[in-house]
Amino acid sequence: MQISKNNLPEKQNQIYDAIIVGGGAGGLSAGIYLQRYRLSSLIVDKGKARSFWMQELHNYLGLPPDTPGRVLLQKGKQHFLSLEGDLLNGYVEEVIDEGETFAVKIKFGRQNSSYPVFRAKYLIAASGIIDKLPMLDDMQNVYEYAGYNLHVCMICDGYEMIDKKCGLFVGSEANIQIITGLSWFTPKITVFTHGAFTVSEEVRSQLKSLGYPLIETPVKRFLGENHQMTGVELVDGKVIELETGLIAMGSHYHNTYLQGIPLEMQGNNIVTDKTGRTSHPRIFAIGDLKVGLNQVIIAAGDGALAATEIWRGIRRDIGAKPWVENLTKERV
Repeated sequence: MQISKNNLPEKQNQIYDAIIVGGGAGGLSAGIYLQRYRLSSLIVDKGKARSFWMQELHNYLGLPPDTPGRVLLQKGKQHFLSLEGDLLNGYVEEVIDEGETFAVKIKFGRQNSSYPVFRAKYLIAASGIIDKLPMLDDMQNVYEYAGYNLHVCMICDGYEMIDKKCGLFVGSEANIQIITGLSWFTPKITVFTHGAFTVSEEVRSQLKSLGYPLIETPVKRFLGENHQMTGVELVDGKVIELETGLIAMGSHYHNTYLQGIPLEMQGNNIVTDKTGRTSHPRIFAIGDLKVGLNQVIIAAGDGALAATEIWRGIRRDIGAKPWVENLTKERV
């Protein structure tokens, strides 16, 4: 059920089999599988998953290519709730390992917030990442085009950029090396640093040898109409015409609630086995938080794997359930 202020107290007394942090494709998939395994699960969703901003899912098997990400998420939530899973719109602030259970502290409500604590035997971290965008005075100008023809994922949308004049917006020199993959789809690349860092002579030479213009003047605004970006205006008034864009400025990882629990990391990603189990035996990480490919369809598969492994663990602990009626008859 959807948890509200009215039914919040009764739910706090329950110990869930698993609490899932994040209501994106991975978290919803995990919740659906857990409920179908006759386990109890709570999804805590802060809203606006990364896939929510995807205007069209061009590469998800079986869906029309113009399906918005938000539609996938809406249908996933409806499916989860139909299986009697619990869903809470809130923000996980802290997870405490109590031994047999985890205590999960949640910020609930934007105004006059309360901080309820829920408990579960297992935890699934599915809170994902959010892409860093070029910081402009008018950030709404970025959102006019982000998710349309201003992309954040080359794997997802490289096909949409084939042979188009592409602006590559980077947040560090290391991000510039994405040109190797991007050029597979289009060699018509202009690199924009937004004035965020100094480019080394080695990289300048590399870009020059490939014929890729380097623009270090900050961007004032994106140009276009009807969500289709046609170029950028720089702070000095110069206009650069473009047909598409790729933002590669890094990502913010939503995993601060796990800071109190030592987990094996690889950079900003959590290291897991093939089922999503972390170095803590009762914590699973799925989707963009773990080491691997950042794709919606991968996250959904991760959710199924993690939920199945949790069910296997609980099933082994409980053992086979007896047919009580037959045992009663035998005694009579």
